[in-house]
Amino acid sequence: MLPPQTAERMAANPGATVSVTVFVSIAAWLLTATRRLQIKKLEQLNQYPDFNNYLIFVLTKLKSEDEPTRSLSGLILKNNVKAHYQNFPNGVSEFIKNECLQNIGDSSPLIRATVGILITTIASKGELQNWPELLPKLCLLLDSEDYNTCEGAFGALQKICEDSAEILDSDMLDRPLNVMIPKFLQFFKHSSPKIRSHAIACVNQFIISRTQALMLHIDPFIENLFALAGDEESEVRKNVCRALVMLLEVRMDRLLPHMHNIIEYMLQRTQDQDENVALEACEFWLTLAEQPVCKEVLCGHLSKLTPVLVSKMKYSEIDIILLKGDVEEDEAIPDNEQDIRPRFHRSRTVAQQHEADGIEDEDDDEDDLDDDDTISDWNLRKCSAAALDVLANVFRDDLLLHLLPLLKELLFHPDWVIKESGILVLGAIAEGCMQGMIPYLPELIPHLVQCLSDKKALVRSITCWTLSRYAHWVVSQPPDTYLKPLMTELLKRILDGNKRVQEAACSAFATLEEEACTELVPYLAYILDTLVFAFSKYQHKNLLILYDAIGTLADSVGHHLNKPEYIQMLMPPLIQKWNQLKDEDKDLFPLLEHNYLSPSPPSPQLHNSQPDQYEAPDKDFMIVALDLLSGLAEGLGGNIEQLVARSNILTLMYQCMQDKMPEVRQSSFALLGDLTKACFQHVKPCIADFMPILGTNLNPELISVCNNATWAIGEISIQMGADMQPYIAMVLHQLIEIINRPNTPKTLLENTAITIGRLGYVCPQEVAPMLQQFIRPWCTSLRNIRDNEEKDSAFRGICTMITVNPGGVVQDFIFFCDAVASWVNPKDDLRDMFYKILHGFKNQVGEENWRRFSDQFPLPLKERLAAFYGVEVALLLLGCCPPTASSTSPDVLA
Repeated sequence: MLPPQTAERMAANPGATVSVTVFVSIAAWLLTATRRLQIKKLEQLNQYPDFNNYLIFVLTKLKSEDEPTRSLSGLILKNNVKAHYQNFPNGVSEFIKNECLQNIGDSSPLIRATVGILITTIASKGELQNWPELLPKLCLLLDSEDYNTCEGAFGALQKICEDSAEILDSDMLDRPLNVMIPKFLQFFKHSSPKIRSHAIACVNQFIISRTQALMLHIDPFIENLFALAGDEESEVRKNVCRALVMLLEVRMDRLLPHMHNIIEYMLQRTQDQDENVALEACEFWLTLAEQPVCKEVLCGHLSKLTPVLVSKMKYSEIDIILLKGDVEEDEAIPDNEQDIRPRFHRSRTVAQQHEADGIEDEDDDEDDLDDDDTISDWNLRKCSAAALDVLANVFRDDLLLHLLPLLKELLFHPDWVIKESGILVLGAIAEGCMQGMIPYLPELIPHLVQCLSDKKALVRSITCWTLSRYAHWVVSQPPDTYLKPLMTELLKRILDGNKRVQEAACSAFATLEEEACTELVPYLAYILDTLVFAFSKYQHKNLLILYDAIGTLADSVGHHLNKPEYIQMLMPPLIQKWNQLKDEDKDLFPLLEHNYLSPSPPSPQLHNSQPDQYEAPDKDFMIVALDLLSGLAEGLGGNIEQLVARSNILTLMYQCMQDKMPEVRQSSFALLGDLTKACFQHVKPCIADFMPILGTNLNPELISVCNNATWAIGEISIQMGADMQPYIAMVLHQLIEIINRPNTPKTLLENTAITIGRLGYVCPQEVAPMLQQFIRPWCTSLRNIRDNEEKDSAFRGICTMITVNPGGVVQDFIFFCDAVASWVNPKDDLRDMFYKILHGFKNQVGEENWRRFSDQFPLPLKERLAAFYGVEVALLLLGCCPPTASSTSPDVLA
């Protein structure tokens, strides 16, 4: 029945509300209406005070209607909850909550799922605190003898665990996970595979964050996972694989005794008939490659693993159909505008450099080749290629012992699908196995150049990418031997009749340009002739990549392009394209990014002061301009000082730092950091205005904005030195909150740790008292980044703070030891700081306490500290396996 208020209003004034019949017909119409009409109609319907009551009524009570209409009603209500829940009258929100709980066990799987989505949407609006009966009720319903009720409750709980994992592990709700985790574990052995799958999926949400409630039950959890390893249900196997991959990252100590069996299991699952299971299992190799024990535990399995990964790098039949692999010439077919991904300029995000970057990186990804939406998503082929890439970086030339026999067969195979996969393999191992491949490259590079003329477009396109991976070697040889033939054939492929090959060739040629630089100067006329001709051939999508190739050429050869004959070749087609574009066209971005032309969009200041005369600036253009200035500041360094001195750039940047659009602020903070490094004398007078803005943008909900603001604060602190003291209170509390926040992205954690370290370096008396609040996550965040100047200054800061407040590090000293051991080659004075702290701590606690403490250290850490810092860490144990690390010690130590 309808809620009483709604029923009463209908009886008193039937014309005042929509009748149920009319409502149902509207809902059915919404199924087929266009998006624009849907939004307009929903805006009208939301004017009715009882509209949301009707929505829940149709979802849960109107069983005479078909399920899609009822479900649609629930999904409309879900969107209303997301947009307007705070404006719902109390009676309406309570009625919706009650109806959801009463109907979570609906006989229809579709309706159960919709009710679950609605429940978790309400919960995610901060309502878990105001709906105290929700979690106990759902947990109680798990014990129902009615399957539908149990499954519906589990479905809702899974969605809540996914969306609200952080708050479930907080004191705000009195830590319900202490009850929920043991409850979930009971259902791992349920007779229904769907219930088993829900149970694992729920627990999986709390692995990465090392939730205490799960860590207390980690052993029974792992035992239950092993018991389900051979489950007949693919969804269960998929969740088991996912759990093991995450456990590998956070609780290696618990998996290590079983690693041989786990690896054998993952080898089987990587070959699972269900591709989703195989993909989850394949992620295991990517994660294992990041662990220090990878080489030791995997070396005996390489002979089995290598052919499995290689076999998964072939295109499937469905891939070939989706990629139109049998269509060789399509250059005359116009692009469908909806198939062209919108080109939005990506605002700059400052990130740290890690030990190894894999095939999945943005600039080095096979995604550049598979641009169809249907297959550009992460899939088994790409995951296998990425795994081979990272394993090549771990095992280096040792991997070639297992690969070379396979490669010889693949690269010359008569079946083009197999040959194509071999060329992909060759590209995947290029970085890690480069040294071992050098003896074979004089034969392989000419073979690959021949493959650029293969009759199959997919072979030609992957060959472009693989050759780009060996461009550095090609450029290091005499130019006539390899560079000239490669350049000639790539330029032919730029004019290929297949759009996919055009795209791959342009991208590969851009890589070659970056490597060759001025080596290309003798061939500039030929190169420009080809690129200019491509303007007349290319459809819309590939024109964007062509712009980038031309821009990269300009960056690579510099002033050599500044000749009248070259400009006469290049500028007419560029100007023609420029004139064809509207002012708001995103295709202007590639032209702007390489500074061919320099339009001056109106500033926000002019618009704010004279809105009638000046239009508001286009935000995307502002972002491109800010990032272009960042690039100039980074590239020119101190030479940009004169340009800054003669401009109002700091005033404009101050305005942009306060813009409502996050991406504008993000790019403003990146520019602030770059100008701070390049010409701080101009930035310093504005610091008192800039710092409060930076402090208010330390909000991790906007990750990239927060990241760049954090980085800029760190750069400013290094320049300010002790003068940073008045600003510490504006930022330190937020930075400590961010570094302790669960599930914070790696880049933000690293930049936050570096900035805290730098603040402590310049103002140790102000920061050191807080040391205990951040030392553990600080150490775990910075253990994986490469030695560099930013890491150096951060560690100097932490050492200075430990000197000021040694008590702040005592409880987590093992994490500090681990972080120190992550350094490959610290500067002598920094090494001396480490030495004094390590020996000071050892002397302070005494030999016996130090021996008990160091017993926790994994073997590699003991060896490293002994070798580099002369710290005797229970060296009697060096000949045997280290004891299992306790739950208070780092789970993975270098």
